[in-house]
Amino acid sequence: MSTVVIEIRRAKPSDATAVAGTHDESWRNAYQGIIPGNELDRLISRRGPEWWDSAIRKGSRITLLQFGDTVAGYANYGRNRARSLTYDGEIYELYLRPEYHGLGFGRRLFTAARKDLAQSGLRSLVIWALSDNEPAVGFYRSMGGRAVARSSEKFGDKTLDKVAYAWQA
Repeated sequence: MSTVVIEIRRAKPSDATAVAGTHDESWRNAYQGIIPGNELDRLISRRGPEWWDSAIRKGSRITLLQFGDTVAGYANYGRNRARSLTYDGEIYELYLRPEYHGLGFGRRLFTAARKDLAQSGLRSLVIWALSDNEPAVGFYRSMGGRAVARSSEKFGDKTLDKVAYAWQA
């Protein structure tokens, strides 16, 4: 009998290639059919191993969920970037490889990021999601997020609606 270890930990520079692969796969799964294909390819290609290595080395808060030897997901977070919203922290990205959806791993990653933010004094938080990304919207609602703002973002010729979900301290 073998045991697979599930670990949640801070990303290290040696994780950059694995995080880039997780980013690529999770973004293609989340946004195919929502963000135009050529624009999605462009966004993904900008975030290769070199980009992740640089972000990790510069101290970006990137937490990984590792399942055995595989980086199954990641969260990237820090201070809230939207000055118009009165929340302390923000989870910029929270993604899992598709085969790890529905197993409670997103919940564990979200909880770890929220706890890390709270330990830094960032007790309330916000997360933005494209409105058409129904799995993400459903996940944030199931985690107790309240829709508090709307905006839009342009991807090539297509403008997409996005919604901010928030949690109080």
